[in-house]
Amino acid sequence: MPTHDTHEELRGWFAGRLPDGWFTATPEVTVDRDEILVVGDLADVELEKAASEAARASARQARIDRFREETRAARMEIAQDAQHRFRRIVSWGARIGDERVLFTTASVPVMTRLRQPERTVLDTLVDAGVARSRSEALAWCVRLVGEHEAEWIGKLRDALRGVEEARKAGPSGR
Repeated sequence: MPTHDTHEELRGWFAGRLPDGWFTATPEVTVDRDEILVVGDLADVELEKAASEAARASARQARIDRFREETRAARMEIAQDAQHRFRRIVSWGARIGDERVLFTTASVPVMTRLRQPERTVLDTLVDAGVARSRSEALAWCVRLVGEHEAEWIGKLRDALRGVEEARKAGPSGR
């Protein structure tokens, strides 16, 4: 199947393909050109009300770790099927409350050309110990923009969804 599958088709495929009972709700499926990230909510741990936040965080991490180990073979099989079908890397994660753990994620090289002022910014981050390399500094900058400009990025994504819908409604190029 080509890589132009819609996000909804991918979400639907994973919702139908994942075993019942893995997650408490339909998993979050995030897609870009290279990767499909599937993150599902697990049932929360039951602890006494007086349990500390540290105990709760530890129990949640242990439950996520157990899920990761117990589902590894099945997740690998599903990922292999999806990678063949959608031509993208499949990565996994789980969440309980505010504890979110990504098991495997792709680190995809991105080629860019920067002029001296942009390279100087990256070199300053490296020299200051914020990042170990220009590559890591650039990733840090991208994360920072994503965090601080989330509303604006969201508007851009909404606009792109409108473009996708307009293309679907238009004449077929075939």
